[in-house]
Amino acid sequence: MTPRIPYIGRFAPSPTGPLHIGSLVAAMASYLDAKVHHGQWLVRIEDVDVGRNVAGADEHILASLQRCGMHWDGEVTWQTQRYALYRQAVAQLGELAYPCACSRKEIASPIYPGTCRNGLAPGKQGRALRLKVPQTPHCVLSFEDRWFGHYQQDITADVGDYVILRADGYWAYQLAVVVDDGAQGITDIVRGADLLDSTPRQLYLQQALGLPQPSYLHVPVVVNEAGDKLSKQTGAQAFDRGGDPQRLLRDAMLPAARFLGLDVHADSIDAFWRKAIPAWAQLLQTLPRSA
Repeated sequence: MTPRIPYIGRFAPSPTGPLHIGSLVAAMASYLDAKVHHGQWLVRIEDVDVGRNVAGADEHILASLQRCGMHWDGEVTWQTQRYALYRQAVAQLGELAYPCACSRKEIASPIYPGTCRNGLAPGKQGRALRLKVPQTPHCVLSFEDRWFGHYQQDITADVGDYVILRADGYWAYQLAVVVDDGAQGITDIVRGADLLDSTPRQLYLQQALGLPQPSYLHVPVVVNEAGDKLSKQTGAQAFDRGGDPQRLLRDAMLPAARFLGLDVHADSIDAFWRKAIPAWAQLLQTLPRSA
């Protein structure tokens, strides 16, 4: 039997504001999974979308994790310090990456029609970089999600050639996350189910760059009363606005655990983790669940 590669997981928040209860759910799930598997838990600040970053949000996020008793392994990394890795990846992709001159207004369909795939039209200048997706046969990729089970997507039909360097000069999430996960040796990714349909694009990039495929577990996302994903854009508030540990436990950590399906009762943060880790191990025995 081949020995399992040591577990390396990560939590990768964007510093667009403080953590809210929805991001706490994702952080908690990734932390618990790392602890159950006796692995490392890394923290990476995904600040590559510079225009959306909020000053000081990264430090607020790190302080929130520490107040919750979630202590990371190694040094925190920031994507804005890793541009050289992204440039190297584009060079490695070679002719799979090509310049695109199209604006959003010029693309009528959500699926890119391949306008610039075979070269720029006369007088046009490349604004972004796209990645060529196989056309014949279609590129159909699938994986087994540890929570939801089998997931499959035809990225040729459903996505088309997708952006890896944006027209505004910012590196696209799809490229940055794949390169970072590969460089950090991430073996297991636990994150929100809103990223489930991004995973096949990341699998394709992993294959193109010769990177190993991590294991994936996508937890359900918290929604507001209107049914929209809880996020900073929908007005989600910081979960730890007060400094009282008991309030933090009562108003955020215990509700987050219940959302994940963990029946945990505790009167301190230390006691919470002592009970939550074996509860997560037990919950894993019931997975996968249907989407």
